[in-house]
Amino acid sequence: MRKQELIHLHSLLAQVQVHYEEESETEVQHDEYATLGVKPTSIHKSKTDHKDAVFALADGIINDMAAESDETRTLAAD
Repeated sequence: MRKQELIHLHSLLAQVQVHYEEESETEVQHDEYATLGVKPTSIHKSKTDHKDAVFALADGIINDMAAESDETRTLAAD
């Protein structure tokens, strides 16, 4: 995957995060992503930096969705 494609994917994931946060009325916890300091607009960062950011952002979104799903299951079981 080229750097430009990674930046595009990074932008799309950032939009998914915003949409998810609005729909779920929560804030995605992604300390690893924040620590990297790489945003979709950070075009001067390396391809590797964007790749790491994409994985960290995706992990943050997935973990938050999984936690929400677990909470829903627990509430439904009660």
